Amino acid sequence: MPSAVFPRPTPRRACAVLGAAALLLPLAACGDDSADSRGGGGRTELTVLGAASLTDVFKAAGTAYEKEHPGTRVKFSFAGSQALAAQVEQGVPADVLATADTATMRGVRSETGKPAVFARNRLVIATGEGNPKKVKGLEDLTDSSLKVVLAAPEVPVGRYGKQVLEAQRLKVEPVSQEPDVRAVLSKVELGEADAGLVYKTDAATVPGKVDAVDIPDRQNALASYPAATLKSSEHPEEAAAFVHWLSTPPAQKLLRKAGFQHP
Repeated sequence: MPSAVFPRPTPRRACAVLGAAALLLPLAACGDDSADSRGGGGRTELTVLGAASLTDVFKAAGTAYEKEHPGTRVKFSFAGSQALAAQVEQGVPADVLATADTATMRGVRSETGKPAVFARNRLVIATGEGNPKKVKGLEDLTDSSLKVVLAAPEVPVGRYGKQVLEAQRLKVEPVSQEPDVRAVLSKVELGEADAGLVYKTDAATVPGKVDAVDIPDRQNALASYPAATLKSSEHPEEAAAFVHWLSTPPAQKLLRKAGFQHP
């Protein structure tokens, strides 16, 4: 299975990496510092920066991709899309960027190739197992006795959440605003919040621990996931091949299984 490891920076990018050190600290725990930018046996190592909501499905996709492309090893670094974009702007060495919205991708368009949307997603209300507070819909989130957690507005899922709440003219006072969707999910799972807005696919990763309350399509937001090569990639052809593969039947089958919608 591909490891979620961030590669050691090349010497010419050392200064950029130091400037991004604060952003990389949360990711360092996921990696193996002994790995370098190339795999053994002449294999190419690709580093893919992926939105937090892609964590589970991209790990599965990476394994499948490596089986189809034995000359390539895929490594992942997951975080909120806004944090990944900041890393790209700081010059952190990587090959592919995949975000949970098109706005974040547009913000770094000078650093990427042409993006391609490979999946879509929708929001649900995550509650504790069994939905103990009996949350039925978005309007219930305005109850001041309910501890609601949202993602920060600069995070794609936070922006989508803000969009759907404002469209319904609902004012929600969150007890916290988190840096990515997995942090929101964790707060609900641990009982630190009664409810939170997350992607449908994220709620599905913790069955038996979190319940998902569907939001009607007319009140929901459609999240688009684009991927693009990074112009700074040292493996542009391999990076482009991975981005293309995300839209092929094998990858789409994995995405559908995880609950993502067709692009």
